[in-house]
Amino acid sequence: MRNFNYKNGTEIIFGKNTEVLVGREIKKYTNKILLHYGGGSIKSNGLYERVITSLENENIEVFELSGVKPNPRVSLVREGIDICRRNNIDFILAVGGGSVIDSSKAIAAGVNYKGDVWDLFIDKPINHPCLKIATILTIPAAGSETSSSCVITNEDGYYKRSAGHPDLRPIFSILNPELTFTLPKYQTSCGIADMIAHILERYFTNEKNVDLTDRLCEATLKAIMENALRLNLDSNDYNARAEIMLSGMVAHNDSLNMGRIGDWASHDIEHELSGIYDIAHGAGLSIIFPAWMKYVYKHDLNRFAQFANRVFNIDINLNNLEETALKGIESLENFFTNINLPTRLSHVNIGDDRIEEMSLKLVAHCDHVGNFIEIRQKEALEIFKLAL
Repeated sequence: MRNFNYKNGTEIIFGKNTEVLVGREIKKYTNKILLHYGGGSIKSNGLYERVITSLENENIEVFELSGVKPNPRVSLVREGIDICRRNNIDFILAVGGGSVIDSSKAIAAGVNYKGDVWDLFIDKPINHPCLKIATILTIPAAGSETSSSCVITNEDGYYKRSAGHPDLRPIFSILNPELTFTLPKYQTSCGIADMIAHILERYFTNEKNVDLTDRLCEATLKAIMENALRLNLDSNDYNARAEIMLSGMVAHNDSLNMGRIGDWASHDIEHELSGIYDIAHGAGLSIIFPAWMKYVYKHDLNRFAQFANRVFNIDINLNNLEETALKGIESLENFFTNINLPTRLSHVNIGDDRIEEMSLKLVAHCDHVGNFIEIRQKEALEIFKLAL
């Protein structure tokens, strides 16, 4: 197990009707905010009105920026930076899912940066003060409500890149599972794939003697999958929604990462896919992750056999660990299929015409991605082929 430092300062306010507390909580820090959100869903379901009422009750001045899309764009981030600078805003409230929260983080990182914010996603470290952020989560998926990172897409070239800094962890995050009742099933499933991938990126490590976090990863995976199937039967099952929402937070708050080095190649590869084709990140991960697993499993058959046994209850064939490993990968694919997610590029009408381009862009600004094994252009191309 590696040495590590762990600190997560995000306060979690969890449960029914907790969004009405947002004004009281923000009042502790400021009297003026940027309210950042996506489309019309928070207005049609009444959440926007409840949030505005709570803020007005505390006499908090509100500037608004809507329009966040899935795979959030740097162009809107630049608009938010301009609004914050012109109005001397030092606090952002993100109301939405991971895309809204990531867009808010990028704004928070860019306001006090002298250059263009995109620099922070390609070659400049964040070493300046960031604005404070709070969130009201509506889509359990990205785990951005407690993480220190964000992902933004640049429409100029369709690059999708990440940046991070401890100051980008939200000050507080409000998690009300009831806010997820109206999510379409497909969007719920995409979120589930995203949180599963966050765990698997950490699980497939070369670090030895990480038994505790192995077990925590496995237990969280099982909880997600079991409750996902419950939601297939009843999308308004509050307790299943609560388990999923809590699991999405745990999957990406770094508690499962203690003492180990995760991989993250699958996320980097998927970013090229959704950067060009603008598909849902979770759907891209349900395609790419099994393909990555098929490419790398021989690197550590014991770990893949352990995954199959502990997560999917597959008996380990001591005489043929490869058989056990492959059954585990197949079981993961079957789970994604059971919650109506794609597991092949062909399932989302994507062919092989741009896979070489994506594999080249993956390592255009780095030597390789991934830590479990190093993935360069050649290996990425083979993974894309396995995903066809």
